Amino acid sequence: MTTETIAMRHFTVHHDGVTIPVSRGGEGRPLVLCPGLTSTQAELHELIELLRHDHDVVTFDLRGHGLSSAADRYSFQAFIGDLAAVMAEIRRLDLPSAPVLVGHSLGADLIVHYAAECPDIVAELVLIDGANPVPEPFITEADLPEFRAMRENLAAQLEAERGTAHQVLLTAQAFLDLDLEIEVVRSGILDRYRRIDCPVTMIMSSSMAGDSGEGRAAWRNQNWRAGIERLVRERPHIATCWLDAGHGLVITHAPEIAQIIRSTQGPAGRADS
Repeated sequence: MTTETIAMRHFTVHHDGVTIPVSRGGEGRPLVLCPGLTSTQAELHELIELLRHDHDVVTFDLRGHGLSSAADRYSFQAFIGDLAAVMAEIRRLDLPSAPVLVGHSLGADLIVHYAAECPDIVAELVLIDGANPVPEPFITEADLPEFRAMRENLAAQLEAERGTAHQVLLTAQAFLDLDLEIEVVRSGILDRYRRIDCPVTMIMSSSMAGDSGEGRAAWRNQNWRAGIERLVRERPHIATCWLDAGHGLVITHAPEIAQIIRSTQGPAGRADS
């Protein structure tokens, strides 16, 4: 099957005053792809098209991203509400089986929390560089100026995408507030994993914080790996795959990620690499 033969369907979910565009296409095992912070359906085009060769893929834009409308709040719970609203609509589609849920970065955290609350309607989780129970916080008081500057630079760069399918409408302060909230969420995420019985595969980047090998970047990469080691010690059934990549691996390593997802059929085994 070529990408040209994939029939696409589009529908809209209305939730919490937000309009969420949803796309569905492909054939095979049902799969729901939840993008991460600053990711859109347009940006993830290559991965989505690869997955559609052997999955019935449903994906969407989070609030304030891509073709979704803006929102009054961009909290973790607000994003979970978006995912839950999309999943409620998907359950009306009469899928042949429960879907695999795939999430990148923030999207990984969202699907872990969703699966912990709704375990009976999720067949499997694939978590890409997110939902990591890191042993130490990434953002200390000393790190705040650096992260504030990073988010101000990101918001400025995103201005060029306004009005396109790639747009992200969050302000620098909204990004930073969400960063700090995710720190708190991940400090308690092990409890969520304890409530999940379905197979789980982690696809992680070796250079989540960049590849300088020095200073805080090196420490953050070590902390990232330590979080997964901590998770697997407690939940040894979780499979882990490490890619020599940065946090944007869903874009830079789409074929490798699609192949890993393709191979995760049935119970997950250890896949350390």
